[in-house]
Amino acid sequence: MPASLLTQTRRRIIAEGARLLMQPLDNYVVRVPNDVEVLKRTLRKGDILLVEGNQRISQVIRYLTQSSWSHCAIYVGDALVKNANSQAAWARQTFGDSSEHLLVEALEGSGVTVSPIDKYVPYNIRICRPERLRPADVDRVIEYVCERIGDRYDLRHIVDLARYFFPVSIVPRRWRRAALTMGRNSERAVICSTMIARALGRVGYPILPEVTVEDIVADPPGLRRLFPLRRWQPQRARFRRRDPKLVTPRDFDLSPYFQIVKYDHLTKSKLDYQSIVWDDDTPKPEPVAAIDAPRASKVA
Repeated sequence: MPASLLTQTRRRIIAEGARLLMQPLDNYVVRVPNDVEVLKRTLRKGDILLVEGNQRISQVIRYLTQSSWSHCAIYVGDALVKNANSQAAWARQTFGDSSEHLLVEALEGSGVTVSPIDKYVPYNIRICRPERLRPADVDRVIEYVCERIGDRYDLRHIVDLARYFFPVSIVPRRWRRAALTMGRNSERAVICSTMIARALGRVGYPILPEVTVEDIVADPPGLRRLFPLRRWQPQRARFRRRDPKLVTPRDFDLSPYFQIVKYDHLTKSKLDYQSIVWDDDTPKPEPVAAIDAPRASKVA
């Protein structure tokens, strides 16, 4: 088979596989309704939005990672409209009032793109916030992902994932994570979590690194007398970076370095569980007052 024909055949197979994997699921259920206005007030720049997707590829990723989360995006807010370049005018024209509340994400079929946050109101979502990330580093992270806009998504990576869409008993556990590392090595071809992992790696922020805790030899008593106010640590942690291609959406959820931000989806007041009216509770019938019948008079 000529090389050109082989290339065309491979591209058609990849395109068809991607099309099938992007089909929506019939049984997707939104567990808690979202309020877009509350979401706008809650999100901060640099927050990671985890999404339980509603496509077949979402089901594949959830299976491989053994997690509810199949997609992630990073909140950039009004960063695009504040840029003194063509991105500002484009964002204003494309998203209008929503241009001050934007996400950057890597999507199958679209590559790295920009989306308004109301796109994910009909989905199950979670907010993960990097703790104590300095404002200057937040700007660097956002600048990196904005520069990636227009990069292609690794479609070959999707097809690799599709090979593992089988029952758990068939696919060995050690192969599931390995599937996520396949695809191109180019930094310009990414998946959603890889892009965000690379952005945070630019500022040295950990997601879910390999950590080894070591005992530290006791300090000489003389040092303790010279520096009595210093907090001497008996242990030291060693951090080892992981390949960004190994990072998955669930890692942001599992990481101890991200705060899970929860907000009230329905009301602006605090939850009062005692005031909840449960639909599945069977109302008890109200007691009926007994009515005394008139007594019959005795007949002599």
